Amino acid sequence: MRIMLKAVVLVGALVSTGLMSMEAAQAVEKAKAKAVPAAAKGKPPTGVGKAKVDPVVQKAVAKPVVAKGKTGPQARQQAKTVSLARHSAAPLAHKAAPAHGNGGYSHVVHKKGVNRVFAGNVDLWQEPGQLAVQSGSALVIPQDGGEPLYEKNANAVVPIASITKVMTAMVVLDSLPNLQAAITISDEDVDYLRGSRSRLQVGTVIPRETALLLALMSSENRAANALGRHYPGGLQAFVAAMNRKASSLGMSSSHFEDPTGLNSNNVSTARDLARMVAAAHRYPLIREFSTTSGARAEVKGRELEFHNTNQLVSSPTWEIGLSKTGYIQEAGKCLVMQARVADRPVVIVLLDSAGKQTRIGDAIRIKRWMESASASSRLPTHV
Repeated sequence: MRIMLKAVVLVGALVSTGLMSMEAAQAVEKAKAKAVPAAAKGKPPTGVGKAKVDPVVQKAVAKPVVAKGKTGPQARQQAKTVSLARHSAAPLAHKAAPAHGNGGYSHVVHKKGVNRVFAGNVDLWQEPGQLAVQSGSALVIPQDGGEPLYEKNANAVVPIASITKVMTAMVVLDSLPNLQAAITISDEDVDYLRGSRSRLQVGTVIPRETALLLALMSSENRAANALGRHYPGGLQAFVAAMNRKASSLGMSSSHFEDPTGLNSNNVSTARDLARMVAAAHRYPLIREFSTTSGARAEVKGRELEFHNTNQLVSSPTWEIGLSKTGYIQEAGKCLVMQARVADRPVVIVLLDSAGKQTRIGDAIRIKRWMESASASSRLPTHV
């Protein structure tokens, strides 16, 4: 009896142990089943992974890359680049790579030998040598001569408008006049051909130096004509001296008939004008007066303000040594400059520009094209 009781107790213990083992196994299987969907949803199982997340690291990752108080040139340049990339509507010469997780900004691949050219708010990519100049005739050439860096219809003979006044200034200074001597604006200096306006009234008396300043800086037609009239021998002798000067400079395709440029028979080529600008740059007074941004002059007891017709002379991004603009209907908008671009002195000639700001836009395109290409070799461009 005692033996049977022990056997019953032993069997009961074994059954109880087996049930506990089964319950434990079932509990493990249930835990595994819960862990699988949780992982599929990207959530770690309860109690797993919390200790591995560093709150300090998470906070640092969420912090903006650019510090809030950063206002230096680098930050401004970054902001400008982002703005251009996002808002530019200009076509690209090569396709940008598609955006992947970059907040909608296109990723542009910079290829070797590709130059970026800016014109106002336009953002273009162009291959070296494919500069898009809108002016009818253009020339970019080293100041000391040599192979042109860029040229477009450089030998076309066209009217040059007030670019003429650079020649006028050289002829005046070549005569070694008394710059403080007074000259008088007369009715002969009034533009009856085109009706251009002037603040120099008939009867105004100004020093020859002031007339030269206003002719070069503000393109004052009455001042330029008065300078020619007060030349030894008068206006006819002055025009003859202009053509002799042109011939001496090798300007074989140029011809002058008046000192202002109002006459459309004043013609030249971009190549000839580059010679003229290079020669005029040797005159300190022409360099100074043509690049003066503004000046006050006393006219009949009143102090008047005059400004330069080339807005680029006031730009801190340009180093301009000589400048002259011009316009008549037959010539279009014109601009000649001596400037230091990409660390080299060059002469820029832009003729027959149609739009109001086209010549300025062309000058800016040329400057940035040269700066972009300065680190790489580039063949001269002929259009």
